[in-house]
Amino acid sequence: MRNARDTSRTQGSRTDREHDDGPGTAQDRPSSMEVLRQARTQLAELTGMAAETVSSFEQTEDGWALEIEVLELPRVPDTMSLMGSYRVDLDPGGQLTGYRRVCRYERGRADPHRPGGH
Repeated sequence: MRNARDTSRTQGSRTDREHDDGPGTAQDRPSSMEVLRQARTQLAELTGMAAETVSSFEQTEDGWALEIEVLELPRVPDTMSLMGSYRVDLDPGGQLTGYRRVCRYERGRADPHRPGGH
């Protein structure tokens, strides 16, 4: 009997793993580079502003979260141009689900994310 229980536990574990490999598995997920490209492209299409840099990138429980720097208002000299930092959320497949500007700053500033600097 003991062997039968051990076998059923092992089979149960295997069955649980098989169910975990349904749609949306790691194999179906885009690569990190694909997610970066998709986020930049989708944000540019929605805002009409070209993404310049991805300054933050992480995988979350709900998909992906990025911070993307965008040129909002070009000025002369370029160091006076206004930049926007946008939080961009994507689902596990890399489709944009939301975005918001988290701060605006002049390009020439050393660190737009300093505490209290927004």
